[in-house]
Amino acid sequence: MLSIQMRSAIGCVLLCDLVLLIVGVSVYAFHARGLYDNLDRTLVTSVEHAEAEITISLDNNPQLSKASDKLDVVLRLYDPNGNFYEATTLASNLPPPANPPKSLTAPAVPAYDVLASFAPPLTDLPAAVYEGAFGLLASNGQRWRTYFEPIRSGTTIVGYIEAITSLGRVDDSIKAIQELFWATGLFGMFIALGGSLLVSAQTLRPIGKMGRTAQLIALSHDFSQRIETPRRLDELGHLAVTFNNMLKSLEEAYCTQQRFIADASHELRAPLTAIQGNLELLHRQQNVMTATDKAEALTEASRETARLARLVSDLLVLARADAGVNLTRQSVSLDEVVLEIFNQARHLAKGQRFVLKPFEPISIAGDEDRLKQLLLILLDNALKYTPPEGQVTLGLKRLDKAKEAQITVSDTGVGISATDLPHVFERFYRADPARSRDPGGTGLGLPIAKWITEQHGGRIEISSEPGKGTTIVVCLPLLV
Repeated sequence: MLSIQMRSAIGCVLLCDLVLLIVGVSVYAFHARGLYDNLDRTLVTSVEHAEAEITISLDNNPQLSKASDKLDVVLRLYDPNGNFYEATTLASNLPPPANPPKSLTAPAVPAYDVLASFAPPLTDLPAAVYEGAFGLLASNGQRWRTYFEPIRSGTTIVGYIEAITSLGRVDDSIKAIQELFWATGLFGMFIALGGSLLVSAQTLRPIGKMGRTAQLIALSHDFSQRIETPRRLDELGHLAVTFNNMLKSLEEAYCTQQRFIADASHELRAPLTAIQGNLELLHRQQNVMTATDKAEALTEASRETARLARLVSDLLVLARADAGVNLTRQSVSLDEVVLEIFNQARHLAKGQRFVLKPFEPISIAGDEDRLKQLLLILLDNALKYTPPEGQVTLGLKRLDKAKEAQITVSDTGVGISATDLPHVFERFYRADPARSRDPGGTGLGLPIAKWITEQHGGRIEISSEPGKGTTIVVCLPLLV
């Protein structure tokens, strides 16, 4: 298969050849038409001058002025019946006299050259030509141009006059032009091919560097490499910038994936180790363990099993998010969902006060189960980090101007530091206060909440101040 460089070079050569062909044929056609038209004008002019002299002495046995063999135009005289009887020269190389045409009409497009016939005449022929007719003869390997015109006395034709000239010089000139055209065409084709190869090689050099860099990255899995950006920000420069931005995104995604795998392995290992340790203890020490010790071992194993089940469930949700699985959305009464989750969350409170304010009836297009999961995640986080004497507030209101439903979950808990706040939506990220208050947490709740919000076409924002509490605002588009 031909390379891009060769294909582009061949394409440029073909385009140049096409342009050269069109220009060359046009120049040739107009030039040839001009030469032949000049020759025809010479014939017509010669006939007009000779006819004027013949007309003056017509009654006295008309005679043509004799000329030497070197004359370019030969005149021949015919009687009314078309019989030849006089010529300005009787050179042996002339074609034999021909009978005048039966009908003399206006000349058509020149018949002595095909390409010249396509070019329009550059100047008009004399008016006298409309009484005569042109012809083309071949004799002794040479072509001759003829022009016949009737000689009139009043309205009576008393004879015919013919002007004849050789096309040798014109044909030689046309042939020289043809040879020059082919020679310059072939030379131009090679020049265009070489120039196109040079230009395309220079143009495609950055693309070659990009290809080699991409191949190196594919073999080494090192996404930190970047391609060289051309000094000129043309199309290739923008391509290089886009390619580097893509590499940056891939590097970030790769690092996130590696960190996710490491964190997931760590989080899964902890409950599995606890479960395995308790089961081995029960198996080995079952005869010497008291009923209380057995109950504690089973309780811990059950707690870690529940934690492991939650972790696996959360990982499956995030796997669906990474796979681009979309939620099934239908009309949902958001106020009913909020009220149901509010009543469930109140039973989970450990002394905290629950407040539902504001609360407005609102309908949106969404997945009811995922919306419940979203609210449970937010309320569960608020309860975990709010002391028993604190307060958790859940609100739902309509933003008519923005055509959104706004869900607000605020608490008076420990809050989040400014250092940790930008990372709360990262998977497995847990600030130090979160680890101490909820050692069984996974750090996947808020990333799942963010994914559910974005799947509904909304946005989620968080603001917090250490020691004063946290507020999370979720905005979802209203049902149109």
